Amino acid sequence: MAYLLDPIAFSLGPITVRWYGIILGSAALIGLWLAVMEGKRFRIPPDFFMDLLLIGVPSAIIGARIYYVAFKWDAYKNDLLEIFKIWNGGIAIYGALIGAIIAGYIYMRRKGYDFWRIADICAPSLIAGQMIGRWGNYVNQEAHGGPVTESFLRDSLHLPAWITDQMYIDGQFYHPTFLYESMWNLLGLLLLFFLRRQSFLRAGELFFSYFIWYSIGRFFIEGLRTDSLAFTAPEWFASIINGLWSPMLVLFEPGSMDYGNVRISQLIGILIIIAAVILIVLRRKKGWSAEKYSDPIISTKSAPPASTEAN
Repeated sequence: MAYLLDPIAFSLGPITVRWYGIILGSAALIGLWLAVMEGKRFRIPPDFFMDLLLIGVPSAIIGARIYYVAFKWDAYKNDLLEIFKIWNGGIAIYGALIGAIIAGYIYMRRKGYDFWRIADICAPSLIAGQMIGRWGNYVNQEAHGGPVTESFLRDSLHLPAWITDQMYIDGQFYHPTFLYESMWNLLGLLLLFFLRRQSFLRAGELFFSYFIWYSIGRFFIEGLRTDSLAFTAPEWFASIINGLWSPMLVLFEPGSMDYGNVRISQLIGILIIIAAVILIVLRRKKGWSAEKYSDPIISTKSAPPASTEAN
């Protein structure tokens, strides 16, 4: 008996509610809860993070769409209205992060908070949201890897039937890359929880650690997928990317690509890792990260404490 999940959770008259939306909404709320709980340690009001979420989510969606369309411009240039039909698919996580970070930076500065301090608090929320959000791909049977055998899923990976059966798409079983990335992000979440309690951690470094961890996992998992945004690079450059991914060949075969020879997410991941490491070292050497993660967070827009002196 196959365990196949209907992408539609329920309908209310003409309104159709999909599991994908429920999962993404749940991811956002859990991310908000994590930020609010950590924010209490620094006496940051919950309303600050609620407003940040309301600003960040639409900004992330817009950024994700712009990023995807920019790299798939040939598919949209003759029908510009298609750009706005986001329900037809076509968003990219790195674009979402860019959109959310830009909007978040502006909002934090307006509230008088240092960007790096708030970004550190939000880092576990980001990776938790991605961990949960990937299950929306599971429901929609999308963002999967290349073909595999049923035996690989059931006997080698020991996956339960409700996952294995959902990976049977159009007569073929596929790599559950959503699951690989979700599990990687779970480990990353635990790592961030551990790091933020360490005395050596400076302001901004938890945020950088999130990007390093996520990008490492995304680099290797992306190589299994068959729907990657890609471009055609010189063969020597493609060989470097393939060489970095080659340890995966011990267990896996790379996913096929319809065009290009370098996956954009893999390249972006490498650049982010290099940039994050350089920034951590540079900020320490230049004294730009003198504050520790555990230091108090004070808004420059906060009202000064009331005087206790007698009139």
